Amino acid sequence: MSQPPVRTIAFIGLGHMGLPMARRLLAAGYSVRGFDLSSEARAAITQAGGLACASAAAAAAGANDVITMLPSGATVRAALLGDNGALATLAQNSLVIDMSSSAPTDTVALHDELRGRGYRLVDAPVSGGVRRAIDGTLTIMAGGAAADVVNARPMLETMGTKIFSTGGPGSGHAMKALNNFVSAAGAVAAMEAVIVGCRFGLDAETMVDILNVSTGRNNTTETKMKQFVLSETWGSGFALALMAKDVGIAAGLSRALDLETPMLASAALLWSKAAQVLGSGADHTEIMRFLQSHTRTVDG
Repeated sequence: MSQPPVRTIAFIGLGHMGLPMARRLLAAGYSVRGFDLSSEARAAITQAGGLACASAAAAAAGANDVITMLPSGATVRAALLGDNGALATLAQNSLVIDMSSSAPTDTVALHDELRGRGYRLVDAPVSGGVRRAIDGTLTIMAGGAAADVVNARPMLETMGTKIFSTGGPGSGHAMKALNNFVSAAGAVAAMEAVIVGCRFGLDAETMVDILNVSTGRNNTTETKMKQFVLSETWGSGFALALMAKDVGIAAGLSRALDLETPMLASAALLWSKAAQVLGSGADHTEIMRFLQSHTRTVDG
């Protein structure tokens, strides 16, 4: 029996998340043409068995589909439509899967523009971090036309084990931003609780143990407090600036919908300030350092 032809994917953005995701596609038998501004990332995709390309346009030449994993919607747009962008060489009716975290309203506009040019777009951001990108167990939230999400699913299933169809264009990006707001709020709640408890005289590790078998349990108490915060290793692999961006996207969506969401607005402001103070290289768990430095007594 003849084997089906190997499907070729242009993978644009080979950073901490993108590179292991591209490796999962290679391991599943896809041909991957990779592009990243980093020469080290291009060398890494070659070592993994992919083809390193000098531009997004070069990566998309001869590809069946394009996957983007980039820092922002603006970067995605430039990689697709800018100079040497993927659409300069991508065949008509090809599927573009944006796995970045982008503003959902911008995604809707990009979807409409790409459709007008003869291309299809699915927004499919991920949750799970670097570890789950490496082992292929990401959660993926896919928005777009139902048929396009179905077409994307075989590729998504090589990178994730929980694939959700979230609705129309932009819905995946909306869900990702809202998920990260909930995660960010839970992180701050856990860290502020430990700061208060330690000031009273409680032991931080004992507090975390109790939270993890009580109703205060959340992702931060389970997978971050002892591992990265109390140990002060700050090595979760997800940047504080990216968390601040995602919470800001969620707050922007709320404003666009004319909703008043005070906790979301407060979280967006707090994470934005922490990102400004700690800088672009900080891990998101380092917001504990920001909270500690800004905690003061009421009189002082």
